[in-house]
Amino acid sequence: MTAVEIAADVRSGRGTARQAVEHALERIENIDPDIGAYQEVRVFAALREADAVDARPDRESLPLAGVPVAIKDNVAVAGEPMRVGSASTDPTGQPADHEIVRRLRAAGAVVVGLTRVPELCVFGATDSTFGTTHNPWDRARTPGGSSGGSAAAVASGTVPIALGNDGMGSIRIPAACCGLVGLKPGSGVVPADLGNGSWFGMAENGPLATTVADAALMFSVLAARPDYADIADPGPLRIAVSIKVPAAGTPLDQQWAAAARRAGDLLRGAGHAVEAADPPYDQRMFVSEAVRWTAGTELDAQLVSNRSALDARVRRHAALGRLALRAGLPKENGRRRWQQRAGSFFADHDVLVTPALAQPPIAARRWSHRGWLSNVWANARYAPFAAPWNLAGWPAMTVPAGLDRSGLPLAVQLVARPGGEATLLAVAAQLERLHPWPRTAPNRKGTTP
Repeated sequence: MTAVEIAADVRSGRGTARQAVEHALERIENIDPDIGAYQEVRVFAALREADAVDARPDRESLPLAGVPVAIKDNVAVAGEPMRVGSASTDPTGQPADHEIVRRLRAAGAVVVGLTRVPELCVFGATDSTFGTTHNPWDRARTPGGSSGGSAAAVASGTVPIALGNDGMGSIRIPAACCGLVGLKPGSGVVPADLGNGSWFGMAENGPLATTVADAALMFSVLAARPDYADIADPGPLRIAVSIKVPAAGTPLDQQWAAAARRAGDLLRGAGHAVEAADPPYDQRMFVSEAVRWTAGTELDAQLVSNRSALDARVRRHAALGRLALRAGLPKENGRRRWQQRAGSFFADHDVLVTPALAQPPIAARRWSHRGWLSNVWANARYAPFAAPWNLAGWPAMTVPAGLDRSGLPLAVQLVARPGGEATLLAVAAQLERLHPWPRTAPNRKGTTP
């Protein structure tokens, strides 16, 4: 069942929160040993909390009544460790819920578990000292990162929705790898407060879901804006379709390019004005992104108890960030320059459509045992489309777009100007109606990429 359906049943009394949570826990027990999505499963705590939801006198008004939800393991859940994929972090329980966890619980959601991340959420494949997470569509491939555990939990059908966060694409990349809807809100729409400074304001919290309606419902709770759950017709829009890869020289798989073009054709048929047009990417933008990525990692590394226990790739990344901080970086000029260039482009367009990835998901392996350059190179080649919109602080989302020839998900990225989250959800809902997608992965082992 979708989150919308579960909440409706619990509100009406046709079902109970305990039934929904028991079903989620049963699926986790049966499915997750082969996937490795979860860092922690809250069996007894989740059942107690489900019973508390069933007993709430305001149950009929709860937007997420009884909905099982998974939380990414870099967001505080009271009483649970927050390991952030690292042996160097404190294993004691967190003293209080993060604000967005508080909002989810106040809305009736039940936290059934915490999901795995790469160490300090730095890279785009989910493996750490705690294990490697596998893509439910093909166990030999990664579910992406750093919200790979949350994406794998949803794509495997253990929960209908999960919390992710996105500093360089960490919601949208896993959503693309796993055939999900994933929304990165614009700056300030949802409380962030991630790590030590949210990577200089590039990181945002947002939903991962199997349907647009579920993503909109969860987002409405995270943003404390109930109106976001009501997806309206967007009316005719000016839509740009671009298959230009932001990083020059990065190869683009033609199946992913074709997915973006097909999405444009579908939207043209729905009455939008669609044209091919490329955003004004430039190399200075990448310098600004890289400085924030490395310097943000250094600030996060300052929070751990034992830096020497960090993976070599993360220590190298943080060391580069330390040099940037000593040089007085990052500066706001790079971000403002890119925002101005993007703003000029969006003066003539309401929504941008791009491929979500440049290549299929990379292998699920112990990337933490490989060198820093190998990790950066692999990440940059397969997932270059997301980061520019973190630097800008603009809303962007991933929407499934069918399957490739091997049966793996394809996806597109939608981008809008600040305040455009409702527009993105409306366009995504149109694409969902015009080209429905399988909600969860088939139960198969997959093949080696």
